[in-house]
Amino acid sequence: MISNIYKEAAISFLELVASGKIQEAFERHIAPDFRHHNPYFRGDAESLMLAMEENAVQSTNKTLEVKHALEDGNTVAVHSHIKQNPEDLGAAVIHIFRFEGEKIVELWDVGQAIPEESPNEHGVF
Repeated sequence: MISNIYKEAAISFLELVASGKIQEAFERHIAPDFRHHNPYFRGDAESLMLAMEENAVQSTNKTLEVKHALEDGNTVAVHSHIKQNPEDLGAAVIHIFRFEGEKIVELWDVGQAIPEESPNEHGVF
């Protein structure tokens, strides 16, 4: 039987963050030596956690809908639709997690705003 423990942990982390439970997400899933690659913040856990907490205060109606999740060894990619509020078209976001043991030690994220109009009849999802 194939285990999806990392995929489940990555999704749990994102769902907790989207619901505003930032502290719980970090306590449950982030390793002490965590680092991330978001270019807008310092690369440590505390800086990212503070930014996520600030966003949670500004976007109390944020939603996250996981579209795809892939697990390969200790690496997980999660493709999601994230909206800051119900009226927002949102963004297609991919988070890539690297695990050691049961904790996230590294995180990358890339996003693409969803345009109001697109010539692509298939949409971003």
